[in-house]
Amino acid sequence: MKRWPLVGGALAVLWLFVRGVEPAPAPVAGALVTGLALGLPIAFFFRRFYGSEAPPGGFVRALPFVVIYLLTFLKELITANVDVAYRVLAPSMPIEPDVIELPLRVESDAAITTIANSITLTPGTLTMDYDEDRNSLYVHAIAAVDREAVVAPIRTWEDYALRIFDEERTPSDPVPDPDAPEPEDDSERATETDRDPGGETDGE
Repeated sequence: MKRWPLVGGALAVLWLFVRGVEPAPAPVAGALVTGLALGLPIAFFFRRFYGSEAPPGGFVRALPFVVIYLLTFLKELITANVDVAYRVLAPSMPIEPDVIELPLRVESDAAITTIANSITLTPGTLTMDYDEDRNSLYVHAIAAVDREAVVAPIRTWEDYALRIFDEERTPSDPVPDPDAPEPEDDSERATETDRDPGGETDGE
């Protein structure tokens, strides 16, 4: 089946969160129709940026994780709203902003964009940049002193995104260290073993 209608549907669901629709059947249905009217043409126009075909079986397998992702995002959205309101209204103004580097396990453009947008839509955090070489997002947080509290919900989203977008890594895989040295290429090691201590290759 074509992939762009699925992307259009995902954009329509995202529109519900952007609009902040009242949780009642009529407002949700109306906003969903509006989201489809906007999302489907956008997805069709940009269809060349992603694969044209999507296996139906893959969509069915991903659907439960999509639902769980949206529920966990909604929970964090509510929690973050309350937290930001408290920090703004508290007399001591417990706000300690900073930028956090967040290495990712996901690698596809769709997964990275989904997580980056989820971070930006959540009050108190903002995705500032993405480093392709380090596969890291740079996140501005108003309460960055507790880094684990900022990163933990994002890692939960990433666990589900790994399943939704059929990534190579799994939720049980460790987060890669962007500062770790890259493994030496086999061809380079072979070249080094062919050289004598004086730096000359065999046969020269």
